[in-house]
Amino acid sequence: MSVEFADLAAPRPGLSAVRPSLIQKVAEQGADLEGVIKLWFGEPDRVTPKFIRDAATAALDDGHTFYVSNFGVPPLRQALSDYNARLGRDIEVERIFVASSGVNAIQLACDALLSPGDRVVLPGPYWPNLSGIPAVRGAEVVSPDLTLDGDVWRLDMDVLLDAITPETRMVMLNAPGNPSGWMLTRAEQETILAHCRRLGVWILADDVYERVVFSGDCAPSFLDIATPEDRVVSINSFSKNWAMTGWRLGWIVAPPTLLPTLAMLGEYSISCVAPFIQHAGVVALRDGEAFLAEMRARYRANRDLVVERLRAIPRLQVPRPEGAMYAFFRVEGCDDSFALALDLLRKERVGLAPGVAFGPRGEGCLRLCFAAEANVLSEACDRIGAYLSRQG
Repeated sequence: MSVEFADLAAPRPGLSAVRPSLIQKVAEQGADLEGVIKLWFGEPDRVTPKFIRDAATAALDDGHTFYVSNFGVPPLRQALSDYNARLGRDIEVERIFVASSGVNAIQLACDALLSPGDRVVLPGPYWPNLSGIPAVRGAEVVSPDLTLDGDVWRLDMDVLLDAITPETRMVMLNAPGNPSGWMLTRAEQETILAHCRRLGVWILADDVYERVVFSGDCAPSFLDIATPEDRVVSINSFSKNWAMTGWRLGWIVAPPTLLPTLAMLGEYSISCVAPFIQHAGVVALRDGEAFLAEMRARYRANRDLVVERLRAIPRLQVPRPEGAMYAFFRVEGCDDSFALALDLLRKERVGLAPGVAFGPRGEGCLRLCFAAEANVLSEACDRIGAYLSRQG
């Protein structure tokens, strides 16, 4: 019996639950256009600091080019424990696993904890990878909505707790959030943790933006209040904090009993993270606080600039983000944010992310990454205003 090539190429069941990135589609449309202000992706515009680059070069020169432990090299795991101690957390090395990015960390955690048919609660709008990774593994993603409450995005705690039922396997919480910049308070985290303890539900906390906050120097974390035995998994990354998006380095803090499973899964995916990159991570953690403070101050100024400029444009509802590096604003009368993003790109050469990329709750919105120079952001706001004024 002959087999058609189309049968061989057909994706496996379950992949129909995800789709290609709409942000990437906008970026592809703008790849060959001249004069585009590219604010569609979420990454710092600065090159990785020289002291971190120098550490990677030194590690290469020292011969750190071989396979290493699935768990991560001991100096980095210890540096991560020390880093958490400086944030007031007691995190033993035995709870720390080094991953090749925050995305990889989420994948490994979901591989360890989710089975097909499991129920995952994820408030929306959300970073699309957070919904896609469980969906690829056959989980059902349920998304209670954030609400645009005047000046900020909010999550109604009653709505969230009602969504977390005995049938729920995991709740995923990204706060400070991409794209909205919303944050959880310590009291809200305590309420969520107590509820999940009663029901035996796992909490996966995406803490990638925890140092990109505009009040204080670190967001509240479930790690501040959870015990080592709690069903809490924290995901983190070097990408946003130390301008290392292309390095692909992240970490997981989890109950110690989960670490062997993560290491086994790591063996069957990437085996280990490049050791010279891990050694650069040690230096980023040890010597990177001044850079973090500088970037926080810059992002705060950029946030204030963008919010002020966008609020002056008719038809825009612009909340003030409490953290992360995005303005996520609603456009009055917009029911197709992907088409709007493409039209804005073609006519004004401004590249923004369409809100629908972040789930149904994001439709009608656009996301602007303000990790850029102030003059670039001002020009982008000018172009957005000019575009909308012509639309009437």
